[in-house]
Formats: sequence, C-alpha cells, structure tokens
Amino acid sequence: MVEDSIILKTDSYKVSHYRQYPPDATKVFSYYESRGGLYPETLFFGLQYILKRHLVGEVVTSHKIQEAEGLLAQHFGDPGLANLQGWRRIVEHHNGRLPVEIRAVPEGTVVPNHNVLMTVVNTDRELPWLTNYLETLLCQVWYPSTVATLSRVNKRTILRYLEETGDSAGIDFKLHDFGYRGSTSDESAGIGGLAHLVNFRGTDTIAALVTARHYYGEPMAGHSIPAAEHSTITSWGQDRESAAYRNMLRQFPTGLVAVVSDSYDIYAACGDIWGEELRQEVLDRDGVLVIRPDSGDPPTVIARMLDILWGRFGGTTNLKGYKVLHSKVRIIQGDGIDPAMINLILGSMKAGGWSADNIAFGSGGGLLQKMDRDTQQFAFKCSAIEITSGGDAHWRPVMKRPVTDDGKASKGGQLKLVRVGEDFQTCQYAELRHLDNELVPVFRNGELLEDWTLDEVRER
Repeated sequence: MVEDSIILKTDSYKVSHYRQYPPDATKVFSYYESRGGLYPETLFFGLQYILKRHLVGEVVTSHKIQEAEGLLAQHFGDPGLANLQGWRRIVEHHNGRLPVEIRAVPEGTVVPNHNVLMTVVNTDRELPWLTNYLETLLCQVWYPSTVATLSRVNKRTILRYLEETGDSAGIDFKLHDFGYRGSTSDESAGIGGLAHLVNFRGTDTIAALVTARHYYGEPMAGHSIPAAEHSTITSWGQDRESAAYRNMLRQFPTGLVAVVSDSYDIYAACGDIWGEELRQEVLDRDGVLVIRPDSGDPPTVIARMLDILWGRFGGTTNLKGYKVLHSKVRIIQGDGIDPAMINLILGSMKAGGWSADNIAFGSGGGLLQKMDRDTQQFAFKCSAIEITSGGDAHWRPVMKRPVTDDGKASKGGQLKLVRVGEDFQTCQYAELRHLDNELVPVFRNGELLEDWTLDEVRER
C-alpha cells in the first residue's frame, strides 16, 4: 500500500538528496541527540516501536517502488527525480531489507543532554543517501522520549513530597494518564501513553496497553478503576445528586472507585453528601472513595476539600507530622495538571500540613500534548562521511557551525557514548578506546537485534 511504503515515509526534499552528496561518498554516519531543552536529562524510549512498525523485514518491494514512482512524479512534476535505481538495488541485493546499522542507548536509560543517543550508518557503500533518508521516521522518537522524560520529572516531584510528608510505597499509581482523547491520533496515544507507563502503572489510555503488548512484550502494562464522568452524574439531575453518588458506591462495592463531584457544588458534595448523607456507606464500604474535583483553581479547591473532608471523616497525623485523611477517602486532581501544577499543589499541601498521601493526579494534555521536538531540542545530524577513491576508503568528520546560533552547532566524527565513572560522555571512535560503546546495535540490514521488554525498560 502507498500509505505503508518506507519510500514515502520521508520529507519531500530528501527524495532528491541522493544526487547531492559528493560523487565519491560511500557511507554517511549520522547521530541523534538532545541539544538541550527544558529538562537536563532525557529518558530514551520508543525507538523499538518505530523499528518494528516501519523498518524491520522486507519493507521495499517492486510494487512499492512502482507506486512511489507514480506518486513522486506527480508530486515533483519530474518523473526522473525519484531514486528508482537505489530502491531497486535494495530489492535485488538485499531482498527488500534496509542495509543500515542503527546503534542506540538501551531504552529506559537516562542520559544527560548534549550526548549522542543513537547513530545510523549505511552498510551498502552504493547507498550512502539511505542513512539520512530515514531521519524523518527516526526523529519521531522525540515524542515518546519527551513524554517519558516529562513523566519521570513528575514522578520525581511526587516522590520527593511523599518522602517528605508521607509514604512513598504508592508512587506507581500517583499519576494517571488521562490523555487519550487529547492525542493527535490513536497511534500517538498508544506510544505516548506507553512512554508514561515506563514510570507509572496507572492509565486510562487503552491504546497504550495494546502498544505494550505488540511492541514491548508486556501483557498488561497498566491498570485503572471504575470512575464516573459528568454525564453519569448529571443525568440523574441536580435534585438526585446524592442518588447518583450512592449508585456508584453500590454498583462498585469493593476496591477503589473515583467519583467526579463538582457538577454543581464540590464543597457541598464533600460536606453534605459524602460527609453526611453517605458518610456511613463510605465508611462501611470495602474500598476507597476517590473524590474528583474538575474545575476551579486546583490548590485553592483542594485545600478547602481537605478541610471539609477532615471535618467529616477525620484522619490521623503521621510520624512526619502531616495530616492524612481517613483511609476510606482520597482525592484525585485531573484538571490542569502539568509539572508546574503538581509542584504547586503539593507545595501548598505541605505548607498547610497535609501529606501527599491524600492525593493522586490525572494528566491529559499536560502529559501527552504540551510538548514538541524543541522541548528537548532533539536533532539528527550527519557527523561523518566515508570517501572512497582509487579503492581507498577513509572517513572525514562532517559538522555545521552556524555563526548566527551556537546552539545549533553539530558534532563531528564517528561518535560513541561511553561511561566515565558514573557519567556519560560522547566522543569519537578513536578516543577512549578502553571504554565500551554504550550504544548497542539494535538494527542491522532489516533485522531487529534487541527486543527489550517493558520490564527491562522500567528497570533501567
């Protein structure tokens, strides 16, 4: 199918690049890195998905070449621009498998920015153009890596407050993915949602579970609970709000259940309905009621809710000196949640004497959408080229040094990533020869060389 052709999964201008390299070029070596960005470290994740989805196996066929030829001829108005000879060579000499080698840091590794994360080089000297032809697809690892990085930042913030004010044992379920509906596609929800599950175990993005099964060998990557939405509460009518809540308790008599309670008056719901009319049912129920506000200024609303619920249900003061609500009642804040808001809410709670044990978070757009490739300033650049002349092949470094922007300067040479003590360092192949390259071969000539499980990624 045209829509599943590797020949067409690139930027238009790359179609003509095979004519633009030096005529004696035989290999192109490129690398991928975070050149800086919002967070000082990057959690690398998602390349395996891209490799399995787009690059593994016999991805070039004569039929796909023919289809691409017609489309590109129309696109450019030039029937001779597409590199038909190059693609036919892949079919005839490589059985349709892409002759490139990709090395990468093992997924789940956290690497300080400005270090190489992945390298790509062609293995067929007749096809030096192929390396950067694949840039467009490979660059898209920016998205799961950025989600995983941001999710990890959130985890570290929540964990810090739990360690200061409560119990860190429940950290895996303190940030729940609400981002499915806000994603740009089902595919992005799947890989973005899975990137979050590298750090946490709670999600409402079922697409992430499917992606985990298919691409990372994980039968069940995350979990959820029964929860109400506004339609299931407001459909009862305002005069029967308490009946809607009682129905939730009786329909789900055990375990955790989350009930959105701000359809009318969140404070009356906490005090008059949950805290008086239904109080005994909440206490008698074999599980925990999680009350969800969904409007207003989160720190302000949560502070007042905590005071009301403490007055109705009571609680304890833990050994760290912070108040914890009765074990039958908790809060989840799922509106407006991003790293800054999580820090603001937990800081406000701590200042008010409340333990972080009282709350969990749900995040949608702030988890899967409020980012782009520049959040971590990801870039894919050529750093070395092999020139073959008179049968003699030699490598020379390639780099750019824009006088207008030092931040866009690129690295030169065949690059590797090494560990010097506890630190990562990027250097050229000829340097620090006694240290192993931390970039391991993950793909070569159409074959996946490593098949990480989600458990392995999480462990790293």
